Amino acid sequence: MSHVRSAAEMGLIRCHGCALTCADLPAPEGQRRHCPRCGVALRRRKANSLTRTWALLIAAALLYLPANLLPIMQTTQFFDAVDETILSGVLRLWRGGSYDLAIIVFVASIVVPLLKIGVLLVLLTGVQRGSSWSPRERAKLYRFVDFIGHWSMLDVFVVALLVGLVQFSGFALVLPGGGAVAFAAVVVLTMLASMSFDPRLIWDAPLLSDSEPSVNVRYD
Repeated sequence: MSHVRSAAEMGLIRCHGCALTCADLPAPEGQRRHCPRCGVALRRRKANSLTRTWALLIAAALLYLPANLLPIMQTTQFFDAVDETILSGVLRLWRGGSYDLAIIVFVASIVVPLLKIGVLLVLLTGVQRGSSWSPRERAKLYRFVDFIGHWSMLDVFVVALLVGLVQFSGFALVLPGGGAVAFAAVVVLTMLASMSFDPRLIWDAPLLSDSEPSVNVRYD
């Protein structure tokens, strides 16, 4: 790829708080420069981005199995208790003819969290290996996953609405199960992992492998 000058090469740095472009002047020893407009400490990269993202992603991956294997809710009707997992709930909706709702719950509850975990794993591995493969496509993939991740909370809202409607009818009692707690934790952890990952790290390897290898990249 043709060499593109980075902000670091031009002596510029962008504030993470207010997006002000500042001159990247050296700070006094033992001190950190702050944005003149909002006062946020200036950093070229998010602090400990890879470490925090790995920790959150591993925690989300560990909770993904109990989120799908443990009951997400328990329905008691006429002294008959039935435990429902996410997948059994999807099958029940499908068999009941609610095909659209079954597809929405399946995609939002099973596909989206697994997709986010897989894509973030690929992005993290690529950055740590210093891969220069298709940085533009990887950056677009990150933005796409960051956008769709907010919709993975849809199933939690569906369960909460179902609990309220069924209990209001007076014919049954619906209680959230351990799977609902684990699933909510997976959603929150993957969202935090996506927020912790610094997508600018994707471009560091292509810049360093270009015609000017002397670019000084600081991970602070």
